[in-house]
Amino acid sequence: MSRRRRGLSSEERTLWANVARTAVPLRAAEAIAPEPAPPEPPVEEMLAALPPPEKMIAAALQKPKTLPLAPLERRTLNRVARGIQGIDGRIDLHGLTQNDAHHRLRAFLVGAQARGAKLVLVITGKGRTGDVTHAAHFGEMERGVLRRRVPQWLAEPGLRDIVIGFEEAHRTHGGGGALYVRIRRRRES
Repeated sequence: MSRRRRGLSSEERTLWANVARTAVPLRAAEAIAPEPAPPEPPVEEMLAALPPPEKMIAAALQKPKTLPLAPLERRTLNRVARGIQGIDGRIDLHGLTQNDAHHRLRAFLVGAQARGAKLVLVITGKGRTGDVTHAAHFGEMERGVLRRRVPQWLAEPGLRDIVIGFEEAHRTHGGGGALYVRIRRRRES
């Protein structure tokens, strides 16, 4: 597989020309003449290539795209599992409805960020096996609704200003029924 060479930018050409001018060749007959720089395009041409001002203003007013969630580092996970690094807060969402759990989770994360917490534990529970008659009437049973929904909530744009990333907790902290959530440092305005 061959690699494509990129050309030098005008800045790099200028820098190289300055260096080449000060260098003294070992053999005067083998001196290489510097490449002439390509002519700069006229200002009118550069302005014509720009999008119209209305589009530039609209693009500037749009909300910036959110960054993808970052998984927790293996080192951090190991330190938390061993008890070397502490957990700055925890919330237990067992037995709550989806609506209540969502509101409490949001309030908890906002408060944790305000306190300067770095890592919190969100306990969702693993869900319980429901009764057989419910499953027979409604098809496949929904097990662990909060366990499935909390990661979706953490990835929503509304919580992205607070949450950097999350991972399933270690067995000592609840395993599949809990999540470690890394909190973004609060920006001072």
